[in-house]
Amino acid sequence: MTFRRGTRLDPGQVRDMRGSGGGLAVGGGLGGIVVLIAVLLLGGTPQDAATLTGILDQTTVGNASPNDLTQECQTDVDANSREDCRIIGYVNSIQAYWGTAVDGYTLAPTTFYTGSYNTGCGQATSAVGPFYCPEDDTVYIDLGFFDTLQTQFGAEGGPFAEAYVIAHEYGHHIQDLLGTLKPGTGTGAESQSVRTELQADCFSGVWANHAVETGFLEPLTPDQIAQALDAASAVGDDRIQEKTQGQVTPETWTHGSSAERQQWFKTGLDSGDANACDTFNANL
Repeated sequence: MTFRRGTRLDPGQVRDMRGSGGGLAVGGGLGGIVVLIAVLLLGGTPQDAATLTGILDQTTVGNASPNDLTQECQTDVDANSREDCRIIGYVNSIQAYWGTAVDGYTLAPTTFYTGSYNTGCGQATSAVGPFYCPEDDTVYIDLGFFDTLQTQFGAEGGPFAEAYVIAHEYGHHIQDLLGTLKPGTGTGAESQSVRTELQADCFSGVWANHAVETGFLEPLTPDQIAQALDAASAVGDDRIQEKTQGQVTPETWTHGSSAERQQWFKTGLDSGDANACDTFNANL
């Protein structure tokens, strides 16, 4: 997806704290990272990961000044040429849409960080993957996650794979505003956790349906839709379990299968209607 000519970005919706964190040690090598991402990927919390892995220490991160992207991320040219500026553009578009679709919508910033960072939901490291923290209404992401998505989980990548991930996290912000955000409630293929994550996938698709209307983006191409669907498949519980443990155990699922994640993103994309995203009453 390319940004429309003449687009002006709003870097004020993103805080760039890259390089300002420190102190947390992550152990366990690749196995530890896989466990963390499997638990937290696209919507968990740092506390959940710390409980299940025991590999995050409690070193606090000092208050540091954010980097200033104001001069570097201003236009469509910047968004089409730089990853961090592109994410700013996605954040701008996503919030522009939901600001018109949800009464009382409140802006939620995105924070870029590297290494480790102290959030309203506790300490986080780059290993936890992107997440939304309802305690401070903020999306957190280490942009290196997108490389991990390709190298460790076999996703093909691409700009709209990034858009899907960011829009999913803002889907949790919408759930928070609507009172349906209940992450970490049980496990299993029919669990509240899975239904919460699949609704966020659907909300991601709803935004994608309306992305052009926000004025930031050119129309989606079939290849861009394929990038999002591929990313959704890559983070399905069944695919992660098959890759990491050699077998699929649906009773431990927290995010849904690859097919379900694709299905619900596509439901939102095809309908463009958040009312079509009632995963809590759907037959999964």
